[in-house]
Amino acid sequence: MHPRLAADLAELPALLEATRVQATGILGRLDEQPVVPPLRLPAPEPLPEDGAGLSGALAEFTRTWAPLFSASPGPRYLGFVTGGVTPAALAGDWLTAAADQNPTSALDGAAPELERRTIGWLRDLFGLGTAHHGAFVSGATMSNTVGLAIAREWLGDRAGVSVAEEGAAALGRVTVLSGSPHSSIAKGLSMLGLGRTALTPVPTVQDREAVDLAALEQALTRVDGPCVVVANAGTVNTVDFDDLRAIAALRERHDFWLHVDAAFGGFAALSPDHADLVAGLDAADSICIDLHKWLNVPYDSAVQFTRHPALQVRVFQNAAAYLGPLGETPDHVHLTPENSRRLRALAAWFTLRAYGRAGHREIVQRNIACARALGEAIKTIPGLRLLAPVRLNVVCFTLAEEPTAERLAGLAAEMAEEAFLTPTTYAGVPALRAAFSNWRTSGTDIDRITGALKDCLDGSS
Repeated sequence: MHPRLAADLAELPALLEATRVQATGILGRLDEQPVVPPLRLPAPEPLPEDGAGLSGALAEFTRTWAPLFSASPGPRYLGFVTGGVTPAALAGDWLTAAADQNPTSALDGAAPELERRTIGWLRDLFGLGTAHHGAFVSGATMSNTVGLAIAREWLGDRAGVSVAEEGAAALGRVTVLSGSPHSSIAKGLSMLGLGRTALTPVPTVQDREAVDLAALEQALTRVDGPCVVVANAGTVNTVDFDDLRAIAALRERHDFWLHVDAAFGGFAALSPDHADLVAGLDAADSICIDLHKWLNVPYDSAVQFTRHPALQVRVFQNAAAYLGPLGETPDHVHLTPENSRRLRALAAWFTLRAYGRAGHREIVQRNIACARALGEAIKTIPGLRLLAPVRLNVVCFTLAEEPTAERLAGLAAEMAEEAFLTPTTYAGVPALRAAFSNWRTSGTDIDRITGALKDCLDGSS
């Protein structure tokens, strides 16, 4: 054994304790450190011939890189839709690395069964029936892509071909209809060989991102060939929701696969006041839900559900003698593109076991209350205006005058130490988004964000 490895193995308990101290320091600074610090990158270095050992590497990381990381686990990181990491999820993630399980094969330990049971808990959390089967994937992009891949096989099955065996060309042209699709839908279509141009936009309701049902039915009437409808349960800019029940009812007159992108909007099911927004989710053929958003587990973690597990296996089946037969309960290696991966379920299992439905409901409801509070505050700040109602956990706003992308980028940069906001465009207007999904965020943070916005606008006037 290399002497550095041997030394680290001998001192592992003490070295892990030093790592714990460093991790605790990172988390302890979240409230006060700049949310996005100034980026002063160190000069590149060649790969060392002789390593520094864990102690030396930890010291260099602490000195050189840790101060440059954003406070993305913290309460005022409002960019994208990024959750933090609950204490239980953090513990689960540490143990995930320590146990180092590959849960894709039943030949090795109980990890695959823990994953199946965690999927069952998540299915219950989101109000889905037992007809839905699921698997863990890396994020919403992969979850959407897996759903679309199963849809592609379903469409081929109805046309008498197996796309998994014969390729996408055997299916021919596919039409994918959606009102406000996330960018990952087009990316998934590109990867699956269906092409970005398969995505056909459908008009939305006036002043909203929800699909216009009459326009959707008209589009379905014009479709000549295989069709997928991608419905949204929570759009990126304004967290708008398509009427899932009404879209599902259209299948009585039209033949299509219904995929629902509920990456973070699916968590509305936890709030009694908002659960109606996802009524009809269970009727979908496939569903995307991202867990490193509102479940507050570490990157990377998402889940996909489908009512068609046999078709899923047909797409992702991996044939190798060392894997054994499929059996009645296929291993996870046959359900997603990955043959090997970490035990993503463990962090989710820990946070669900630790806090249950009630604990995660409280996080969702508090985040919604924070978003509404910021929305109300923005209405009172001269120089700002809301671009859309605060429907759930995202606040979309812009400058009252001259809302150019450059001026908004300047405002976001001025805000960066106090809060991280991401740019967007809504209804043709450059804007900023504040997305609330962190378990730490509270009313105190809203006060700080509001104060910082006022100071930035006062300073620019």
